[in-house]
Amino acid sequence: MNAVLVAVGIMLILSLMRINVVLSLTVGAILGGLAGGLNVLDTIDAFVGGLGGGATIALSYALLGGFALAISRTGIPEVLVGLILKIVQREGESQKKGLAKALIIFVLLALAIMSQNAIPVHIAFIPLIVPPMIKLMNMLEIDRRLIATVLTFGLIMPYMFLPFGFGLIYQDLIVTQMGLAGMDVALSDVPKAMAIVALGMVVGLVTAFFVYRKPRKYKMIEVTAEDQLKVDVKPRNILFAAIALIASLAVQIPTGSMIIGSLVGIGILYITGALKVKEADEVLTDGMRMMAFVGFVMIAANGFSAVINTTGDVESLVAGAMEIFGGNVAVTVFAMLVVGLIVTMGIGSSFATIPIIAAIFVPLAMELGLSELAIICLIGTAGVLGDAGSPASDSTLGPTAGLNVDGQHNHIWDTCVPTFVFYNIPQIIFGWLAVVFFL
Repeated sequence: MNAVLVAVGIMLILSLMRINVVLSLTVGAILGGLAGGLNVLDTIDAFVGGLGGGATIALSYALLGGFALAISRTGIPEVLVGLILKIVQREGESQKKGLAKALIIFVLLALAIMSQNAIPVHIAFIPLIVPPMIKLMNMLEIDRRLIATVLTFGLIMPYMFLPFGFGLIYQDLIVTQMGLAGMDVALSDVPKAMAIVALGMVVGLVTAFFVYRKPRKYKMIEVTAEDQLKVDVKPRNILFAAIALIASLAVQIPTGSMIIGSLVGIGILYITGALKVKEADEVLTDGMRMMAFVGFVMIAANGFSAVINTTGDVESLVAGAMEIFGGNVAVTVFAMLVVGLIVTMGIGSSFATIPIIAAIFVPLAMELGLSELAIICLIGTAGVLGDAGSPASDSTLGPTAGLNVDGQHNHIWDTCVPTFVFYNIPQIIFGWLAVVFFL
């Protein structure tokens, strides 16, 4: 058995059985390494050696969680929810519920999209905005699976299609890795190549709206003492919170560091008094705890990725697919997309998948006679496939972190499974059609 299939298959099966994702990643990595010919010590060395690669992102998310909860104490989320309620209350009773649902969905979709491009804070906005909206969502009986698909759409579609913020990073990574593999392409061609795949995600989002449009009841649970505490909304604190957010963004963009951006934002809240010193330690600790699960999963995912790379079985998986399907270009392309899906589902990062598959896919695609646009689409789609639906992806972990504050939203069945169905299936279909179209 191919080590990649073993590792990813075991990880997914354990996750679907509601086994902790960190444990599932660890067990999958070890058994995958053994299946790939590594001995126990080599497998453990590879896994442990890869853990350090996730330390930076884990610390980033911890600080973002602390910053987000600190910002929430200034009253910004309450102001936002209040504005939504005020708009809704202007309408008649019969229209109130539908308008409120539409407004919440629109606001979260817009924020998710902007988090990748216009205001590249990634998932940091979710623990800031979503938890204060939970009670309102419960009152309106909004299915949280719909909100999960909305958030995941906004976290993925922009970077795969729009060349700004994280999108510029992802698309530049495609161009760079393709160049290293022997094919020089223009950055401006990436959005053209990915347009059809982006349309597939839109189709998935619209489908999710229809599937999850029915009301779903949740218990009205008070989450923690912190959530029950009423925030004293003061205009000066709102102002300083806005300044902290802007300053954090202004530092994060040029430095590329979420750690530095968060520290700057937290520092401003300290200095201005928007975050009270006597409450700061508790608030920041609670915020870090809120994002700790995401951090541990990302650390484990890096160890998982290191084991997969050490086995070298990604290349043999592709070679096996080529051998099975021979010279049938259309079927071989489909198989290569499935390989990309499997790899990304395992390591949880489209950005980390590109360097792994580009070196293998580009020479094979050139041998198949694919055009430049077709190869860009193949690499870009194979990379993004699996970001939605992966238990180890921050595009699923982020929504869960916000929606499960009261323990009523399961990461696997309420986030990963819906996003897998509504995004990976359209992506693989539209991606395959796009590659064939660009032939």
